[in-house]
Amino acid sequence: MSNDTIQLTDALNAYLRSVSLHEPKILQQLRAETMQMEMARMQIAPEQGQFMGLVLQLMGAQRYLEVGTFTGYSALACALAMPDDAEVHALDISAEWTSVARRYWERAGVADRITLHLGAAADTLENLASSQQEQFDAVFIDADKTGYALYIEFAHKLLRDGGLLMLDNVLWGGTVIDASSDDDDTVAIRAVNTQMYADPRWDISLVPIGDGLTLARKKG
Repeated sequence: MSNDTIQLTDALNAYLRSVSLHEPKILQQLRAETMQMEMARMQIAPEQGQFMGLVLQLMGAQRYLEVGTFTGYSALACALAMPDDAEVHALDISAEWTSVARRYWERAGVADRITLHLGAAADTLENLASSQQEQFDAVFIDADKTGYALYIEFAHKLLRDGGLLMLDNVLWGGTVIDASSDDDDTVAIRAVNTQMYADPRWDISLVPIGDGLTLARKKG
């Protein structure tokens, strides 16, 4: 047997979902609607949403922040996994995309626990960092890749000691190992991966789920 992580074929991934994925109907409906949109590739995989929700449950997370919300799948998956008195803050720049999110949050009965911040993420994070009294248990970053380095620094300020940072798209469709790929996004993701690996402020693990998800625990 190999020590390497198994490579998922379409058939094996379908099997994985068939024996592990318990996706609520409301999330299925949101995912199906989003798949009809031009930017559907920005939506996280359902097994990733379930994984993130389980991690938040294991942490007993009460306050969750995400940078990059799109149509609201990750925010909804996490809100459904957290207690009724939990607090979710969702950051995005698009009123159009998040109008879909709002509709599904309402239908799921969790809209009252989700605060949507529309505007440039850096500005919102700056405001949160300057006014924050109670820190976050978890931060998920799934936004513009060239902004990741800055968002990580804000996340470190906003997370409590022992809090969890989750970074999406860290394998970037496999282009992180393609030497011929030198676009800004790929270069930024490579730099972030190198940075996180070397940064003594975090305990990290890169999980090959979805498009690659780095989990990083903020050290005390």
